Amino acid sequence: MNLKLHKPLCIFDLETTGTNIGKDKIVEICILKVNPDASRESKTWRVNPEMPIPAESSEIHGIYNEDVKDAPTFREIAPKVMEMLSGSDLGGFNSNRFDVPLLAEELLRVEMDFDLSKFRLVDAQTIFHKKEPRNLGAAYQFYCGKVLENAHSAEADVMATFEVLDAQVGKYDDIPNEIAPLSEFTFHNKNADLAGFIGYNDKSEAVFNFGKYKGQGVKAVFQKDLGYYGWLQNADFPLYTKKVFTKIQLSSKF
Repeated sequence: MNLKLHKPLCIFDLETTGTNIGKDKIVEICILKVNPDASRESKTWRVNPEMPIPAESSEIHGIYNEDVKDAPTFREIAPKVMEMLSGSDLGGFNSNRFDVPLLAEELLRVEMDFDLSKFRLVDAQTIFHKKEPRNLGAAYQFYCGKVLENAHSAEADVMATFEVLDAQVGKYDDIPNEIAPLSEFTFHNKNADLAGFIGYNDKSEAVFNFGKYKGQGVKAVFQKDLGYYGWLQNADFPLYTKKVFTKIQLSSKF
């Protein structure tokens, strides 16, 4: 194994009802937990999303309403998911932009806290796009010399993603093999939230990335316009973004 791990790394993949982080739900999740001694364990859950799966989504991942009608809800499996992720770093393919934000949203929906500061995130897609811009199937072919069978099944994608990530670390001399610097490398932009609504300025202060206060400090805005905080909490933002706004709003009182 080319990766040098100091704690477990959980590579995970979601199949979902769609791509709207604020509204769509998980229909399948697979987690591959790789330990520092290179031992591995994996778990796959089919999930009843408690909403219809759009036909266009089913055509991509092959999971239909009938397939999950008797599956557990995310609320039922959430404790097991968190138990597996606890104490680990997180990785995936396009995970920083989609899988991590949607997983956080699902956990918050069932009143389970997700604290981004406890995890380092590594996105194999970011490394791939910086080095060889293509998709997971092409990455698997390029780095591992294999054809990706059953693409868009969570288990196949998870296994391929770990092999790609491990091969990337072995291929490039300028790619670190430890998670902390690798996490830094895989971020395009640093944001305070998962969806990118809150960024940082050159003083590492949280700023708005949108709207009438774009570029202004969130804390300073809340101090002068508390009504804007109220509007944000009632608007259609992801729960994790609202959580970050609340944390900043509470700090703005002092």
